[in-house]
Amino acid sequence: MKRLMMTAAAMLMALPVWAAELGDDGLHKTEWMRDTFKDLREDLAEANSEGKRLVLFFEQRGCIYCTKMHEEVFPRPEISKYIADNYFVVQLNLHGDTEVTDLDGEVLSEKQAARKWRVMFTPTILFLPEEVPEGESAADAAVATMPGAFGPGTTLDMFTWVNEKRYALDTDEDFQRYHARMIQERDNGKTD
Repeated sequence: MKRLMMTAAAMLMALPVWAAELGDDGLHKTEWMRDTFKDLREDLAEANSEGKRLVLFFEQRGCIYCTKMHEEVFPRPEISKYIADNYFVVQLNLHGDTEVTDLDGEVLSEKQAARKWRVMFTPTILFLPEEVPEGESAADAAVATMPGAFGPGTTLDMFTWVNEKRYALDTDEDFQRYHARMIQERDNGKTD
């Protein structure tokens, strides 16, 4: 009986302390996500006016990997603050019907946008530049894509790498090399 009680207590302690809020659409919500008309040209202009980068989060109802990110990664103060301070986040539903106006002016549903931009699973995060050439879609303009759920270190490194425009530097340090360097600099014995 004592072993059963200890097992039950251990299971309760393993549950997440912070549960991500779910919206009526079944997607996780954060304070730093923006509720916009999903006209990406307007969203890009607003992000620029705030000195932030536009980023698109594709998620879907019931996505266990989205839940992992919202319960284990995004609540970390250093990650949440970094995103809130530097990014204008627009959430999109992989299977949604809400109208989206792409940067090239095409109007389509969220699920049509996902197909057009070759988003196949969730979470997928597209990072956009401050300026996009006329007629270019969000997928073509994206400077980086984060396909899937990653740990805190990788996530913070990706958001930092994009925000610091390291993708535009004339060096051999692509994201993977940058991330490896950050792991060594953190020197905390963790790979993520």
